[in-house]
Amino acid sequence: MATLFLKRKLWRGMARPKNFPPGPPPLPILGNLLNLSLDNPMRDFERLRKCYGNVYSLFIGPKAAVVINGVQVMKEAMITKAADFAGRPQDIFVSDLTRKGIVLADYGATWKEHRRFALMTFRNFGLGKQSMEQRILGEIQYTMETLEKSIGTTFSPQVMFHNAASNIICQVLFGKRYEYDDNFIKLYDSVPMIRNLPLPFTKAFKNIETCKKLVTRLITEHKETRVPGQPQDFLDCYLDELDKRGDDGFSFCEDRLIMFVLDLHFAGTDTTSNTLLTGFLYLMTYPLIQERCQQEIDQVLEKRDHASYDDRHNMPYMQVHYQTDLFIYLFLNRFDIHRSE
Repeated sequence: MATLFLKRKLWRGMARPKNFPPGPPPLPILGNLLNLSLDNPMRDFERLRKCYGNVYSLFIGPKAAVVINGVQVMKEAMITKAADFAGRPQDIFVSDLTRKGIVLADYGATWKEHRRFALMTFRNFGLGKQSMEQRILGEIQYTMETLEKSIGTTFSPQVMFHNAASNIICQVLFGKRYEYDDNFIKLYDSVPMIRNLPLPFTKAFKNIETCKKLVTRLITEHKETRVPGQPQDFLDCYLDELDKRGDDGFSFCEDRLIMFVLDLHFAGTDTTSNTLLTGFLYLMTYPLIQERCQQEIDQVLEKRDHASYDDRHNMPYMQVHYQTDLFIYLFLNRFDIHRSE
């Protein structure tokens, strides 16, 4: 009798709520995990879209999730109804791993206060301004040197892009850059949980503790060298804010600063470097687009070494046609349809 009761409770726990999008029938505990292959789950998402439409639901284990497809549907969810879809899922593993973190936290008072502080501080240090552009251009020199050293050899740009993106965010956070073989610049590689979830719990917690120790060391160094009221980087600004607030700091505290800095570092490194890596891959795969982009760049720059952010206004192909032609190439390639150039 108890077994029957437990089975019924498990099945009820997997029932879709009223007005929930349709989807494949889930199994108790596993949900729809068996509907997704480990080799290529994206193919299964596409198969389910054809069966259930652009909006359907899945159970990832016991948790319900909604999958959206198509530009119009995503625009409605992410832009038109952005407030309704705001927030982040609070997973026990991630919450414990990033305790007192900000970027992955729910959109509560702490998140809002730290977001406001981060945006204001980043703007003061050049976000969206020419000073940030100079930091980026400076780092590109090291990237170019790395590429030149690889001429004639087999080379993967993944680590290079991660190092470059990491250094740019490090200059804002810590006021310094690191050589590409420095241990600190390998923070991202020391935390594979970001790329390869799920990981064994002990390894993930051990990795995050290693990163926290490195940031704690940097905070200690800043305390010894900083001049209160004259911040040189993000860490100095946060320490100034702690001094200003005193015991009434609300959500501001040194423990939260450690995870805040790590959140910003990981987020600023991962997204930027993967975007660069994807663009690099596409340009290598479609040399005609690469050639047309290079022609436009050469025409606009003439004899200058670097493109500025303002130069984008004179590069219509880079901004518009690049995306359109790339989409056409990907579309033709996906369905194995080839056209003559």
